[in-house]
Amino acid sequence: MTERDFVARAQGGDHDAFTVLARASVARLDAAARLILRDRELARDAVQEALIRAWRDLPGLRDPDRFDAWLYRLLVHACIDEARRRRRRPMEVELTVLHVPSVPDSTRSMVLRDELDRALATIQPEHRALVVLHYYLGVPLPEAAGALGISLGAAKSRLHRAIGSLRRSFGVEPGEAAFEGGRPA
Repeated sequence: MTERDFVARAQGGDHDAFTVLARASVARLDAAARLILRDRELARDAVQEALIRAWRDLPGLRDPDRFDAWLYRLLVHACIDEARRRRRRPMEVELTVLHVPSVPDSTRSMVLRDELDRALATIQPEHRALVVLHYYLGVPLPEAAGALGISLGAAKSRLHRAIGSLRRSFGVEPGEAAFEGGRPA
């Protein structure tokens, strides 16, 4: 069975089909939510809320082929809702890799991940969500804009500002290459 078949069955109320869809998505959703919210527990809450909304609203999904993009949109909105509710709570993030690298992690990689984590902390959750969707999850910018409910122009503008902020966090001047060959310039 294809994902489309599972979506169609879940739209008809099939709990087992929805369970298959949820299990296939939960790791990606959790990783994205952790990056957006920077807190493991808040991320779990946001993923749970997104899945609850997905089950509740699934009958209204018009195009089953857009299930993943629709689910990301629900997740982003759940993350933003969580961030608004918990603005004053200190946030921490633990980056998780979606795929296991073939070689052991080096100290340099850990330092770069820590620097990236700190840089991500400096941008707004809405901008962080766009960066995570586009760069971390590989969602094309038009789909990421749709997931956030904003125009493509607004997404480009937010992404430009977010990248500029990240560059400043790394001490990179505008127009200067931040990385060469996978390493900081």
